[in-house]
Amino acid sequence: MKGWLLIACLIAFPAMADVYTYVDAQGNRVFTDQPRPGNAKRVPLATSNRMSANPTGAAPLVAASKPEEQPLFHYDMLRVLVPEPDATIRSSAGEVIVSVTSEPGLQRGHRYRLLLDGQPTAEPGVSPVFALSNIDRGSHNLSVEILDEQGRTVERTANQPFHMLRISLAQKRQVKPCTLTDYGQRPECPLKDKPPEEKNPFLKFF
Repeated sequence: MKGWLLIACLIAFPAMADVYTYVDAQGNRVFTDQPRPGNAKRVPLATSNRMSANPTGAAPLVAASKPEEQPLFHYDMLRVLVPEPDATIRSSAGEVIVSVTSEPGLQRGHRYRLLLDGQPTAEPGVSPVFALSNIDRGSHNLSVEILDEQGRTVERTANQPFHMLRISLAQKRQVKPCTLTDYGQRPECPLKDKPPEEKNPFLKFF
């Protein structure tokens, strides 16, 4: 039994000395790592199949690389030109023209998007001029942003306030009363409100 245990250990560790076997005087098979003159024979051992923890022939593992994202383009300047900050717009229909600019100019694939009180006013486009209508009276905020091809925000301005003053037709007539020549020419002076012309009293004799 001790002999089999010894050879099992030697097989597990092939770097140790060779194994020899012989039959003693009592007829028992003996295994030893010491050569014995006479009838001791060397036991051939199978080559170990253990692999090195870092085999030199193994290909190194390469982590899968992610595609690099292009950095966002930087604009030196982006601002709302018209209306000016804190401007008061007078319009009975709540209309205002917004103009924006950037430096450098809009890059290829980029688009402007105008925001009114934080909400987009229309689909992004390349035109720097926006026409807005039916804006409620009161104070509002404008801002503009530039989007790239992937819809990412490249630049965005801070909120710029303006004030909408919607004057009614009656208020316009009070400020500037309608004359006979204004009817049909000014929106606040419709033809239906034009007073009848006074007839010349001398024409009734003809």
